[in-house]
Amino acid sequence: MSITTAEPRTPRLRLAAVGKFTVLGIAAFFTIAPVVWTLYTALTPTDIDTQQRSLGFAAFADVFTQIPVWLYTWNSALVTLLIAAAQMLSSAMAGYVFARFEFRGKKWIFALILATMMVPMQVTIVPVFMLIRGMGLADTLLALIVPMIPTAFGTFLMRQYFMGLPDELAEAAEIDGAGPWRVFFSVYLPLAGPSLAIVGILAFNFHWNEFFRPLILTISEQNFTLPLGLVTLQGNLGTGSVATVLAGVVLSMIPAVLVFVFGQKPLREGLAAGIGK
Repeated sequence: MSITTAEPRTPRLRLAAVGKFTVLGIAAFFTIAPVVWTLYTALTPTDIDTQQRSLGFAAFADVFTQIPVWLYTWNSALVTLLIAAAQMLSSAMAGYVFARFEFRGKKWIFALILATMMVPMQVTIVPVFMLIRGMGLADTLLALIVPMIPTAFGTFLMRQYFMGLPDELAEAAEIDGAGPWRVFFSVYLPLAGPSLAIVGILAFNFHWNEFFRPLILTISEQNFTLPLGLVTLQGNLGTGSVATVLAGVVLSMIPAVLVFVFGQKPLREGLAAGIGK
């Protein structure tokens, strides 16, 4: 019986490993450092009289006294959850059509949808605002929800997923008398859970932190979302407390962190399923 020992690493391999970990460490530092600084500043506000820092949650209490946090949180949650649910449904239906049906101009229409991903939001915000105003939805939460229901990325993702599912599923359902809608909702949609989770999680994280569109499409404070409402903590000409502002930022991070923590498993499953297809 012979025992083999691992060959020692060559200097070149050790140097490559050191370089890799150095680059990863630098990237991790620049990623984590702003979060650590935000938490530290929020937990150690500066006293106005003594100009000394003290550990505590006074800055977090100031957030609740200066702005209606619960109202802004409700607005953000309502807008974000409705957008995520609508995008999951619309992308699943659109992706299913492009994957399972044949019709004239299919490739050109799909290419046009993908092309919209290359157009910055700043380019389309003016015509979107004019359409919203023409529909009588200006300065409402619907102005934030309705334009975001269709999603090019979600359509592409769901199309790729449905294309990987076997045609025999639809054929078996049709033999049993199921129509197109029944085939979609009873057969294919339940199988698309991992990809739908990706669409929903990404939509939630993006629109929960969205600032630009609410700034343009909402005017009344009762319609502000949380990121837009936190700006008011800066005070006139930025004279507000930095600790209070960052405390509001920390509070706004909590839902996104929770979604990320509890959504890791379906997100990994969806990515693995997409790679497998």
